[in-house]
Amino acid sequence: MAETTADVRRDIEMTRERMSSTLVQLEQKLNLTQVVKDHPLPALALAVGAGIMLSGSRADVKAASATLAATQGTSSKLGPVLDDLVAQLMTGVTQAFQSRVDSWVGEIKGAIGVPADGAQPGQAQYRAAAPHDRQVLDGTINNTMDPTGSVNRAD
Repeated sequence: MAETTADVRRDIEMTRERMSSTLVQLEQKLNLTQVVKDHPLPALALAVGAGIMLSGSRADVKAASATLAATQGTSSKLGPVLDDLVAQLMTGVTQAFQSRVDSWVGEIKGAIGVPADGAQPGQAQYRAAAPHDRQVLDGTINNTMDPTGSVNRAD
């Protein structure tokens, strides 16, 4: 029986349609979300059973020990690096905060008319040169304390 080209093309098109519908049906059957929606109780029973089997196999313990073994040497190397990083970050934040607070204090002092160095008019300005030494910057008083605690006046 001789088939014409049109018959062959029609057969090919019908085969394509059948294959397409078969593929769509297979996709629907293998779509896990759809299976769970269609059959929720068997899906739940299957999930519980798989969980019990996995817990009995102690796969989680094996995975945890493998992770621990893989990361064993990194904690001793990573700890100091993270400590340094956090210390640098905190130092930067503290300096930025202190700078901003000093700026605000300067603005407030300027607004109320206090000199920027903080001294009141007519007051001596002290600076701590060392824990046992206190000197006046304007040169009128120069008291120093030696390490024994006695005061040496140089008026």
